[in-house]
Amino acid sequence: MIFLDTNILIEYLKGDILIIEPYLLEELFISDIVLMELYQGAKNKSDLNFIVKKIRPFKILKTNDEIIKLATTLVKEYNLSHNMKMMDAIIASTVMVYGIKLMSLNRKDFKYLEGVELI
Repeated sequence: MIFLDTNILIEYLKGDILIIEPYLLEELFISDIVLMELYQGAKNKSDLNFIVKKIRPFKILKTNDEIIKLATTLVKEYNLSHNMKMMDAIIASTVMVYGIKLMSLNRKDFKYLEGVELI
């Protein structure tokens, strides 16, 4: 199981299918929060429909109370020292709670976190 960071999905949506090609679609996951972030980035209705269609094959993990609680702890612990942002904390806590790997182009945002295995 591999969780796709938003930046990976943006590259995929731009047409870079090679970024996820080595993996089976059944292995690739996103979260409801990342999905909302992608929808928010749509420029118009056509763009939104394109995103909906392209994202359909990925399984969606639900953000639950445990994830939010851990994300809050991560922000409290790492905001001052590592500039941890809310979205990065939610993504990190999602992979930690679900016990899956994270594929991201921004390794620096996660490399200092124990429990986050980066691809």
